[in-house]
Amino acid sequence: MLNRRALAALALAAATLLGGCAREQAPAVDYVLLNGQKASSQDWRGKVMLVNFWATSCATCVKEMPQVIATFDKFKGRGFDTLAVAMSYDPPAFVAKYAETRGLPFGVAIDNTGSVASAFGQVQMTPTTFLINKRGEIVKRFVGEPDFAALHGLIEQLLAEA
Repeated sequence: MLNRRALAALALAAATLLGGCAREQAPAVDYVLLNGQKASSQDWRGKVMLVNFWATSCATCVKEMPQVIATFDKFKGRGFDTLAVAMSYDPPAFVAKYAETRGLPFGVAIDNTGSVASAFGQVQMTPTTFLINKRGEIVKRFVGEPDFAALHGLIEQLLAEA
């Protein structure tokens, strides 16, 4: 059994680890955009990135997409970018049609092999959204629709970082 002093030291160490600066690096991924352009997570360096895994068959994804667009439009000129990653099971023709009819203003990738979802920790639930800072660290992972007001506040903070 641990005494109180040892337990307190363990609790302090755990709090330090959990509350510290150590953040998970975003995975290195290569992908192809709907327009055929090859891209990579290396292109995200120095930007705050929102990476949104979604599907045309996902009602919550379709519901939140106007807010994802509004978020992109609000911050795009300030070092912020967005990538929408369509899941491997989503028919490419559906994704292309959705992106065209909704006028998605950011990059859209079709993860036809599932490699991008796998690299981000076996993403299976949609929507799943990652917020990545300028240093390429995952700051927040949202499963389901984010609180967009809180998300905007966090984006503001990350854009203000050096």
